[in-house]
Amino acid sequence: MTPLASAPMTTSAAPVAEPPARFRDLLASEWIKMRSLRSTPWTIAFTTLFVIGSAAVAALADYNNLAGSSPSTRQPPDFLPFDAYPPAGHWTLMLVAGSIGAITVVSEYSSGLIRTTTVAVPARSSVVLAKAVVTAALWAAVGTVFSTGSFLVSQAILSGRHAGVTITHPGVLRALVASALLAPVCALIGLGLGVLIRHSAATMVTSTFTLLILPQLFSNTKPWSAHVNHAMVLTAWRRLVQNWPPDPASRTLSATIPGSWIVYALWPLIAVALAVIVVRHRDV
Repeated sequence: MTPLASAPMTTSAAPVAEPPARFRDLLASEWIKMRSLRSTPWTIAFTTLFVIGSAAVAALADYNNLAGSSPSTRQPPDFLPFDAYPPAGHWTLMLVAGSIGAITVVSEYSSGLIRTTTVAVPARSSVVLAKAVVTAALWAAVGTVFSTGSFLVSQAILSGRHAGVTITHPGVLRALVASALLAPVCALIGLGLGVLIRHSAATMVTSTFTLLILPQLFSNTKPWSAHVNHAMVLTAWRRLVQNWPPDPASRTLSATIPGSWIVYALWPLIAVALAVIVVRHRDV
């Protein structure tokens, strides 16, 4: 008898564990999500036209007001922040940036995509940080376009009356930087509120109230009210752009130029930090 050939042994292959997602992979994923929203580029485009257009309208108004004065009797040119950065344009910028920053998060909660995201990347805090980095980078670039475009257009119009200034004029560079950073600051605040609230309408209302309405409720007539007012992003932007002198009624650091920069830094940092803490201890 011929010996039977022994059958080959078969072993089941062990499942191959995929490596954890790297942070740059999360950044790429969040950028794809953001640019895939059709409303985002259109909203940014229309906001750009409105913000820069409002600067042109304000500059044209001063251009017409200067028509009756001659260059010999006119005062030396000064930087007019209400021409380059009128409130209407930049209040709209704050509203849009805060809303889109919130949509970055709440759109995933409303569609249920956040469950897929957390299954693929269990480190939820990394997801929030990736969203924050992409949001800040996008709106920093957009804010730079807003700020630079508003300044160049307004000063080009005013130069027709010899009232335009250059970027080296006192106060101009600070106003440029403050107006450019206003967009990412508001977008990150909206993102943080979106993680905390997770509801589209409630997040939009809260973001609008916090950024635009709340500062109007506090005046400088009482010390405690002045302290709160100076700690608002809108008030900090006004001080940095309009070069307000220090408020003698308020001895807080936020009532100064350095304090206004600190307000700019603390609001988005606190918003993102709270979002990271909350997302770690809450179910999707």
